[in-house]
Amino acid sequence: MIADKLREAFAEEVVYKDLKKTNFFSALSLPSFMRDFLLRRFADGEGVFDAEELSAFVREYLPRKEDWLALKSRIITESEHVRVLAKITPEINIRTGEVSFQLPDYGLQPKETIIDDRVWQEIHDELVSGRETWGMLELGYRQPTYTPSGKIDQPGKIRLLSFKNFCPYNVEMDYFKEVRADFSLAEWLDVLLGAIDYNAAGYRSMEEKLTMLTRLLPFVEKRLNLIELAPKGTAKSYVYGHISRFGWLSSGGVMSRAKMFYDISKRTEGLVSGNDFVTLDEVQTITFPNVDEMRAALKGYLEFGTFTVGNYEGKADAGVILCGNIRKEIMDADGFDNMFEELPSVFHESALIERFHGLIKGWNIPRMNDDLKISGWALNSEYFSTIMHELRSDMTYRAVVDALVIVPPGADTRDTEAVKRIATAYLKLLFPHVQRPEDISAWDFTSYCLQRAVKMRATVVYQLGLLDVEYRGKDLPSYAVREVSHG
Repeated sequence: MIADKLREAFAEEVVYKDLKKTNFFSALSLPSFMRDFLLRRFADGEGVFDAEELSAFVREYLPRKEDWLALKSRIITESEHVRVLAKITPEINIRTGEVSFQLPDYGLQPKETIIDDRVWQEIHDELVSGRETWGMLELGYRQPTYTPSGKIDQPGKIRLLSFKNFCPYNVEMDYFKEVRADFSLAEWLDVLLGAIDYNAAGYRSMEEKLTMLTRLLPFVEKRLNLIELAPKGTAKSYVYGHISRFGWLSSGGVMSRAKMFYDISKRTEGLVSGNDFVTLDEVQTITFPNVDEMRAALKGYLEFGTFTVGNYEGKADAGVILCGNIRKEIMDADGFDNMFEELPSVFHESALIERFHGLIKGWNIPRMNDDLKISGWALNSEYFSTIMHELRSDMTYRAVVDALVIVPPGADTRDTEAVKRIATAYLKLLFPHVQRPEDISAWDFTSYCLQRAVKMRATVVYQLGLLDVEYRGKDLPSYAVREVSHG
């Protein structure tokens, strides 16, 4: 059985997930990576956990937003040292050199906090690696000091006394890659679906499985920009918002250039900095205060990964994903209807749409139902999200793609880059054990990486023709695979 094979191969990195049962996890509204962290900590070898013990841990170390005032009271008025499991963002004041932090989930701002030099020297390596880092924090209080006249000399601040990374172990990437070779592709698809909380047996075809897993491509490849149009109820928000702690899901509301890229007044970088991907979910309901400003910023960023706001020049690696619902009457298996009319007006410009690499046809994904919920042994989502994050920096796979893909004469540079980038992401996700062109058959690479990449890009190219007469009649040329000796 694949469950036995999985447990033998990954040992400590599997947990028993049962999303079919209604239990207290659903009431906690925890993201998958947090839930699996708790299961990994409290479950025994058979996946059984003590609900009382786990609940007590959650109550003590995962406070709700409404509990924050009581926590501040304990820290400030009762001089307690309080430990919480939360995400933290460090801040360094250029003018004073003072290091502070914020807890975004509780609204605690840098001006209210401080990290002493001794503590910062101990933990800075872990905190400077990303914009937000999950971990166990110990918080205390630095009392204010006063001048002889009674004025505040040094304001009181909440201090970070210690920090322990949420993911204290080192992920062995080489082992993960080697183990993949022990699974068939069909088995591996089921492993991947289980890692993101889905029951592989609930899917009717391999195409449904592969389309669902296409959502993970921006998790493993830097600056992969995709558009997904799907009917309601296909769990777009769950995949982009609950599986990985390295991404950001924005649902509806207002999205400004300041929030996305750089806020001049606050001097802080936006969502594209420090996240692996930024998903604009329910994109039809998002308001863009200045359409021209956002469009210009997006075009530069999607093309080069850079942005300029005022005098600030920034660079980031986050992919941008647009997720929108699509009406049943314009869903087209071949993509020949004008589907991008569903997007907000800010995206009704061919020069901007061309910079998105491919389209995910979400109507190939079944509507969420109980049969699709995992109930069994699966890869720990916390572990798997870290694996995907690490794969983003591995350039080996792009080298393999460059060696295998034959680019047709006269091919458009943007089309070729899009095809190669999507194919690279598929290679990382489905065939992570491949390190050389000789490690994968031409048939596997063509069927599961290149052809799928070409189809995703071809749909964008066709839609461009519906948006702009300049692109009308343009076809994506035929990309081929170079034969490599496997002897």
